[in-house]
Amino acid sequence: MAKQRVGYALGYGKFTNAREMADVMKQAEERGFEMAFFSETIELMRDSVSSLAAIGLATKNMTLGTTQIVRLRGPVVMAQSLATLDELTGGRITAAPGACTKSHARVHALPQDVGATPTEVLREYIESMRLLFTGDKVSYHGKFVNFDNVGMGWKPIRSHIPFYVPATATIGLKLAGAVGDGVILNAVCSPEYTVNALKIIKESAQQAGRDFSKFFVAQIINCSIEDDHKKALDAVRWEVATKLDPVQISFIAAPKMKVGEPYIRKEDIALFEKAHAAGGMEGLIKAIPDSYVEGMTASGTPDEVKTRVQQYRDAGVQVPLLRPAAAHQTQRLLDLFAQ
Repeated sequence: MAKQRVGYALGYGKFTNAREMADVMKQAEERGFEMAFFSETIELMRDSVSSLAAIGLATKNMTLGTTQIVRLRGPVVMAQSLATLDELTGGRITAAPGACTKSHARVHALPQDVGATPTEVLREYIESMRLLFTGDKVSYHGKFVNFDNVGMGWKPIRSHIPFYVPATATIGLKLAGAVGDGVILNAVCSPEYTVNALKIIKESAQQAGRDFSKFFVAQIINCSIEDDHKKALDAVRWEVATKLDPVQISFIAAPKMKVGEPYIRKEDIALFEKAHAAGGMEGLIKAIPDSYVEGMTASGTPDEVKTRVQQYRDAGVQVPLLRPAAAHQTQRLLDLFAQ
């Protein structure tokens, strides 16, 4: 049987600390996983630079990636950190800068209006960091990012670090196609959403005169493996709920629906808001229907999970980035997809 490309994702849940993540990724590499991906989240879990350094030192060959929300770090510091991590890991880093929404800005006590849209700021970060990775003295002038004659004090080991743009909404998908080396599609999305998202990306890439055949496509896929189907759904329901709370509905759920996510029903949004208002996150978790969990994750028995992940591959995902729903599922997930 031919080897199937697969990656492992961590960082979203509170249940795995930085040392444990490094150990898990070492085990994943030993089982043939090709990519380790870390999510730096609005929930303020572990930070990306420290975590990726630990993972990089624990592994030898895995490609390494992480979301980093722009504006939390300036483009010069972000480029400096990524180039240093690339040096530390022997040229294995990929960059996945994410747009800073108003919700991100509010959580991090940043100004919400900066004279440029989140997508414009993200484009400027990508364009300016590409210049900085050359190691030369460079200048960049945009709506948000502006600097003159700035360069790193050493020559980065690679002048081109791939940018895999994390995207959910139509505008982000179009940006990924226009300027990215690839895309990291969001978690809690169905294979049907993925098909629709890749159509948008491909059209954008073609309009920009780019070769889509060279475009990298990965997606974070929530996985929950149990011997009992219902138990598996319950174990990952919490993460589906995090994408549907009042903070996230406007910049995650609504954009997914516009792209074409068939499992989110408009008429349910008010019910979720009411459940959250009455019972907080626990109330919202209880209100999430099984159809949402089954549709937007890979959950169930081992055979059901493998079948569902294959459906993401069939939708166009080159490297599924598998993320466990709970710590006790880690070894089972690693073994199930070992190459």
